[in-house]
Amino acid sequence: MKIAFVTTDHPSNIHAWSGIVSYLYETLQEAGFDLQVIGNLDQPNLIRSMIKKAFYSGLLGKKYLRDREPALLKHFARQVEQQLADIDCDVLLGPGYAPLVYLNSDKPFVFWADATFAGLLDFYPAYSHLCSESIRNGHKMEQMALSKCRFAIYSSEWAANSAIEHYDVDPAKVKVLPFGANISCQRTREDIAAIASRKSFDVCRLLFVGVDWQRKGGDIALAVATRLNKRGVKTELHVVGCEPDSDTPAFVIRHGFISKHTQSGRQQLDTLFSESHFLILPTRAECFGIVFSEASSFGLPSLATDVGGIPTAIHNGKNGFTFALDADPETYCDVIEQWMSSKADYTALALSSFAEYSERLNWKTIGKKLRTLLIESE
Repeated sequence: MKIAFVTTDHPSNIHAWSGIVSYLYETLQEAGFDLQVIGNLDQPNLIRSMIKKAFYSGLLGKKYLRDREPALLKHFARQVEQQLADIDCDVLLGPGYAPLVYLNSDKPFVFWADATFAGLLDFYPAYSHLCSESIRNGHKMEQMALSKCRFAIYSSEWAANSAIEHYDVDPAKVKVLPFGANISCQRTREDIAAIASRKSFDVCRLLFVGVDWQRKGGDIALAVATRLNKRGVKTELHVVGCEPDSDTPAFVIRHGFISKHTQSGRQQLDTLFSESHFLILPTRAECFGIVFSEASSFGLPSLATDVGGIPTAIHNGKNGFTFALDADPETYCDVIEQWMSSKADYTALALSSFAEYSERLNWKTIGKKLRTLLIESE
C-alpha cells in the first residue's frame, strides 16, 4: 500500500506534536508501507485573522483560533493538491486533519488525532472563552473531517466517544489506537525487575514531568509530597520541564527542561525514570499523555487524574492509578504508602506496568494494528 503522509510540518522535525509526527512516520515505515511525504506547508500571515484576533480579544475579551480559520485550511489544502499531483498513492494519512479538510481529491484519507474539537472546548485553557466564530469553525471542521475521511483514528476512548456523541458520523468509521512511547526502548522484563530491585525504599521519589505547572497539577503533586513527608515517609519530588509557580521546600528538586533529543538529556531522563518510584501528574486537562507510555517502558507506575484520555493510557492497577479530579492529596498518599510498604508488591506493579508498554503502548505494536486497519479498509 502506498501512503501519502500529510503534515503541516515534516517527519524530520522531532519537536512537531511532541515527537508524534516523527514517530508515526517511522512506525509506518517499519510496518512496510511505501511512504511519500507531503509536508513543510507554508503558513501565511492572514491579515484578516490578525484583525479578528485583535477585535475579539480587545473588544469582547474572547479568544480567536487562527488554526480553525477556513482560509488557512484552504491554503493548506491547495498546497497538498500541488504536491499530490506528483505522487502515486492509495491513501492519504495525516497526524491531524487540518491539511485534509478542504482537499479536492478522489483519494481517501485517514487522520489520527488525540481529541475532537467538542472534547477540547472549555477543557483546555487555550480552548476556553472562545468567540462564537471560532466555535462554529471548530465544529464545522471536525464534522467535515469525519464526513469525508475513510476512517478517523483517535488515541483514546474519550476522544472516540466524543466524536460519536457530538458529530454525525458512522461509529464504524471511528477507531482507537493509543500513542506509543516517544523513546527508544530495548528493555526487557528482566531489565525492569533489575531496575526495581535497585531502588531504595528509604526515600520515595516522585517524578513530575510537564511544561505547564498549573495545568499539569504541579501544585497537587507538591501537596502530595508535602503530606507524605509529614506522615514520616521521606519523599522527594523531582520536577522536569517547568518551574513551580513559587518557592518550594528543599525536598523539591528542579531539573528544568531536559531535551530527550540529546545524548546527555536522554541519559538524565533515563536515570530519573529508572530511579523514581512513581510518575505523578495530577493534570487538570489531558488528551492522552505520552509520558505515561514512556513511564511504563521503564516499569514506572503512574499516578494521574481520571480526565480526558488518561484512562486509555493508564489502566488502574496495571500501570498505575487514576484519581478523581477533586481527590484529596491524602488519597494519593494512601496509595503511595501502600505500594511503598512492600518491595515485592511494588516490583509486581513495575512488571505489570512494563507489560502494558510491551503489549499496547509501544509504536511497533501500534504500527501492526494500524497496518491491519488500513489494509482491511481497502
